[in-house]
Amino acid sequence: MRPAKGQQARAGELGRRSLEDNDGRPLADRLRPAALAEFAGQEHLVGEGAPLAGLAADGHLHSMILWGPPGSGKTTLAKLLADCAGQRWMSLSAVLAGVKDVREAVRAAEAARRLGEGSVLFVDEVHRFNKAQQDAFLPHVEKGVVTFIGATTENPSFEVNSALLSRARIYVLKPLDEAALRSILSRAATALDVAVEEGAAVYLLALADGDARRLLNVLETVAQLADGTVDAALVERAAGTRKRRFDKGGDLFYEQISALHKAVRGSAVDAALYWCCRMLDGGCDPAYIARRLVRMASEDIGNADPRAVQLALAAWEAHHRLGSPEGDLAIAQAVIYLASTPKSNAAYKAFGAAMAHVGETPSYEVPMHLRNAPTRVMRTLGYGKGYRYAHDEAEAYAAGENYFPDELEPQRYYRPTDQGLEAKIKTRLERLRALDQQARTP
Repeated sequence: MRPAKGQQARAGELGRRSLEDNDGRPLADRLRPAALAEFAGQEHLVGEGAPLAGLAADGHLHSMILWGPPGSGKTTLAKLLADCAGQRWMSLSAVLAGVKDVREAVRAAEAARRLGEGSVLFVDEVHRFNKAQQDAFLPHVEKGVVTFIGATTENPSFEVNSALLSRARIYVLKPLDEAALRSILSRAATALDVAVEEGAAVYLLALADGDARRLLNVLETVAQLADGTVDAALVERAAGTRKRRFDKGGDLFYEQISALHKAVRGSAVDAALYWCCRMLDGGCDPAYIARRLVRMASEDIGNADPRAVQLALAAWEAHHRLGSPEGDLAIAQAVIYLASTPKSNAAYKAFGAAMAHVGETPSYEVPMHLRNAPTRVMRTLGYGKGYRYAHDEAEAYAAGENYFPDELEPQRYYRPTDQGLEAKIKTRLERLRALDQQARTP
């Protein structure tokens, strides 16, 4: 594949500069874009009208956490935003740095601030910092001494302190799609002065799996073996993997997992098995399929058949213990079961509705009667007072009791369907609602 002429000129200039400055750094580092316009992917963040594009255009920057998979552009995006805002760039890796390094960076930022300069403190793998290390940022972020940008591959809700989360916005980066990866591949091919055949490009994109760094690392290795042209056979040999088979249309990895998911949701057993085998035959990590099956079991089956989650997890564990190809059969068995069993997305919809409601309402306090009271002091303060123990009441149900915060009207998120076991759940919940109505009627 060859880039368009305009792209080729820009990429050629960047490539020549990168090769001339080659100091042993990997190609992925040497080809970092120098301007936001060159950044590939993440259109939901940097595209026209997207939030970070607006920040860059205004030259303003706030503290943020960039959450996304490896190779999705977190570090590059942070650096470009700092450049757009005209702020000094300071970078730490949570793998190597400690509180002492944070303090030194803050002192440098304070000195720069006295000179009228703002500073961005970028912390890679911020989830690796412990609570004390994360707390070290708080006063300086609060005072505006530094603009904090953290990058993480882990869910910040679990790995980053709530105090730090409250002072930073979270932006989610996605695995790079085909268009973004092809753009990066085009620039890299020009920089390395090689032509990449379409079959090799499809192979490289599949190996990348949404990771630009992985794509460039493989291409850099291949380019050292190529005589001006990179073909699929050369990619196979350089990547050290067995031959992957793709159809003539070059179906992409995410298109295939989408087809598998939709076939399971549609109870198309044979089609689901077909797409599962296509992905296994194409070299997909079976553990990835297993992980997605657990998601399907919750999203599309839910309480219509709660065993679906158990079987999907069991298949994942079986493959972990047996490996391939023996463990692949367990994954196929799970695919067949999930596609065959009754479907309900009621739990999925209930979760979405509840999360949306929680996001729209304040953090109301837990009502006193629902609080635990393990100490005498807490009981004296009224913790647990008035709580009705459901097992002591008729039908083991405290009819008319309210378990929501006092400021909220009782909500109804979960609406079970008539499918599978959920039909029985629906009948029971309707009975309990009738008891509530009787208890609340004067």
